[in-house]
Amino acid sequence: MQTTAVDPQFAAEIEKDIEKFDRLLADHLAGRVDEDAFRVFRLNNGIYGQRQGEHNQMVRVKFPYGGVNADQLEKLADISERYSRGWGHLTTRQNVQFHFVQLENVPAVLRELASVGLTTREACGDTVRNVMGCHLAGACPYEVLDISPWAEATFRHFLHHPYAQRLPRKFKINFSGCVTDCGQAMFNDVGVVAVARPRPDGTVEPGFRVFMAGGLGANPHPAQALEEFTLREELLPTIEAVLRTFDHFGNRYNKLRARLKWVVDELGIDELRRRVLRERQLLLASSSWPGGIPAIVEELGDEPAGLAANTEPTPVGTPVSFTMKPTKEKVELDPFVRWESTNVVVGAAKGTVSAVAYARLGDITAEQFRALASIVRDFGLNVRITNRQNLAFRDLTQEQLPELYKRLDEIEMAQPGAELARDVVACPGADTCNLAVTQSRGLADDIGRALDEAGLADVGGIRINISGCTNSCGQHHVADIGFHGAERRAHGRPAPGYQLLLGGHVGNTEIEFGQRALRLPARAAAEATVRLVSRYEDERQAGEPFSGWVQRAGGAKVLATALKDLDEWPDPEERPDYYIDFDETGPFSGEVGEGECAAS
Repeated sequence: MQTTAVDPQFAAEIEKDIEKFDRLLADHLAGRVDEDAFRVFRLNNGIYGQRQGEHNQMVRVKFPYGGVNADQLEKLADISERYSRGWGHLTTRQNVQFHFVQLENVPAVLRELASVGLTTREACGDTVRNVMGCHLAGACPYEVLDISPWAEATFRHFLHHPYAQRLPRKFKINFSGCVTDCGQAMFNDVGVVAVARPRPDGTVEPGFRVFMAGGLGANPHPAQALEEFTLREELLPTIEAVLRTFDHFGNRYNKLRARLKWVVDELGIDELRRRVLRERQLLLASSSWPGGIPAIVEELGDEPAGLAANTEPTPVGTPVSFTMKPTKEKVELDPFVRWESTNVVVGAAKGTVSAVAYARLGDITAEQFRALASIVRDFGLNVRITNRQNLAFRDLTQEQLPELYKRLDEIEMAQPGAELARDVVACPGADTCNLAVTQSRGLADDIGRALDEAGLADVGGIRINISGCTNSCGQHHVADIGFHGAERRAHGRPAPGYQLLLGGHVGNTEIEFGQRALRLPARAAAEATVRLVSRYEDERQAGEPFSGWVQRAGGAKVLATALKDLDEWPDPEERPDYYIDFDETGPFSGEVGEGECAAS
């Protein structure tokens, strides 16, 4: 079980951050620090302004590779009750966010977090963001290496690193333990995938393949390989070399073209590779050279989990490439059997299993946080936040599953189909975000309801993601079924709408971005989803992923023709709900505020 043991050096560094925040906040409130300078400082400390304005803030807490322990879960409960809305939100980048925190209370929140080894430092702004990793790392039967200690080493190296502070734009790092790429390395500034190559003596050498310059946003770019194989000893110098190259050549004058992906467009991938490799070659001269095997990797080890004796891996519902049995075979099963068949992954070392707890819309209440902490302690578990806004419990035994199911069911986190069709991912949307056009969370809830009612919630091989605007915080570009919010006009009125994309996919060190199908009224998006999922379930071939079915069915535009009847706008007097967004009470307005994503 993970426990809180706060490193004294880490604690001292974080306390300095908090003391500085105290000072600058007082100066800002007194008018001695202007708004622009304080905004950049605030963002570098993980504090993001909300669309409600005034002193309402979002606090983003970093959880490297998703790791969280019982003490931290309890602390999240306390913070949600005392400073926020009674719940926290899990993000697609393995952070936890609290909304409506008052600016004056931020230092107190930061100290609460630091007491259990947590920080918000560099969770926002033009920095190295939270280091992500596959949530089954160390428990996956397919992994080449356990990337957990490598992600931890990377987090430690770049936190407070001089080059990680005022970059041209944000910089994202992601780890996967095998080419299945559950960690989604293929759309990050640096994506690290554990691989192996043969040695002359017939054994294999584990190491990494490093991808770079990927990104989503309004203009998605696939990450591209730096080199065929990167030695374990050279991994951190390689990541730092990419970061330094970005710092040197990224666009500091146009935030819209400042990410590393745009450097590829300007220089070409071959020239970018040359500059990164030259930077790595000379990095030995730097005082920050991180060569060799990091101490935390030596301490914890990075041996793969492997298969337990006499077991077969059953990676149900986790990697993007795996396709589940049709729902029709499951709907009549006992609730526990349904949950076990969709939420449990079997096959890790020593016969352990992992199980995913479903967090609806990524939200966890204070009561749920405390119950989860009790489960972690009572079962002696290791827990990770997943990139689909759930929690993965690891180090279980088969005998513990019935009791775990019972405990999760008591707090409404045992729905079958976590990480499957029911598990719709959404960004915070217009609830709190300055840039969002639509209420993406409301649509996610509506789609989940519609799939449940249609008996399609347990269908595997489908991932549905929603963003409230084109910026892809909900990662709609890499979803099988993706939506992004857009303002529509009908009968002379503004109305909430969505662009539907189909066939996005990330896995097996490959990535496909979803293709545009058609635009829809927000109120018709759930029906479109039900039709698509139903067709896929009926027509797919054995083992066929959704993206493969889309291609075989003629592509996104052909599938869109069967949905065209849904792109109709009734008279506002007959259907006023079409002109009111989810979770709103008044007429729709597509107005957005000034974004703070890049401290712009």
